Amino acid sequence: MTRAGLPANPNDLADREAMGLPRSFVSRTDHVLLAEAHRKLAGREPEHLAAAAEDHLLPFTERLAAGSLLGLLEDPRISALDPAMVEVPAGTFRMGLDPARVAATAQEWRHVGVLPEWIRKETPEHTVDVARFRLARYPVTNAEYRRFLEDTDERWLPTSWRFGVYPAHLSNHPVWTVPPEAADAYTRWLAGRTGRAFRLPTEAEWEYAASGGDGREYPWGEAFHPERCNTAEAGPLGTTPVGIYPEGRAPFGCDDMAGNVEEYVADDYRPYPGGPRVADDLARDEKPYRIARGGSFTRFGDLTRCRRRHGWYSKPIYAMGFRIAETP
Repeated sequence: MTRAGLPANPNDLADREAMGLPRSFVSRTDHVLLAEAHRKLAGREPEHLAAAAEDHLLPFTERLAAGSLLGLLEDPRISALDPAMVEVPAGTFRMGLDPARVAATAQEWRHVGVLPEWIRKETPEHTVDVARFRLARYPVTNAEYRRFLEDTDERWLPTSWRFGVYPAHLSNHPVWTVPPEAADAYTRWLAGRTGRAFRLPTEAEWEYAASGGDGREYPWGEAFHPERCNTAEAGPLGTTPVGIYPEGRAPFGCDDMAGNVEEYVADDYRPYPGGPRVADDLARDEKPYRIARGGSFTRFGDLTRCRRRHGWYSKPIYAMGFRIAETP
């Protein structure tokens, strides 16, 4: 807290402090229950584990255990050259935020240091037409990204891979942290390998897919529910296997559009039509920065809002990944 009693800017805090964590050890996962879940599911076929990982009737520890076991096997949901895609129909929607709602939205998240100017980037609300497209059901995983690196001479090693070593046990977790140029290179590689029109989604496409185009605040509705996504509020303080938060699924069927890792889109930051240019912490040396959406396991739920515009900042707490889109 600042002397004035207001929350400090998270970018001015140490990472654990910005995540609301004490200096001493803290665990968010009941390791006894998790161990029991692993024992219960051990030996099951991958198809059974995949179904369990996305079964909203199972407790979180069982979904996590199923996804973790899949990470050690070959997850049938993951295919680098044939990713699971969701059809997103064409539509017209109202993108962004009414300026009259900025103060109330900032106040709602004031306790985690959100400033009004960060929300002002979402204004004004404006009408956008979106053509039919496809969006990956999951963000790009470590396993898929490894295939990209093996097939190319690219050296975009994720900083989350300690010493550049591939984390085999996290094969079905989203890849992070990579720069936007790596995401661009990945989509070019995948398009070239498959002959399909893969790319990053535009910012408008991402918001439309996350909200279903009906103006909802979060992919699941109007109120924030920490149990529906992997964020600093209730998550296990690390990435999770993709798809294990089925109650947080977006309207068209995409998983992990709230939490887990932030997702680059194709667009650099620019004001919306008629909106203000906001020079916040992300604007450095007047250079454009790539927009990211969706929040992450290191950040609070304000970033899971469908309208929230964010981006990369040079701190480990920024967990940056991406998902792919495809032009039919």
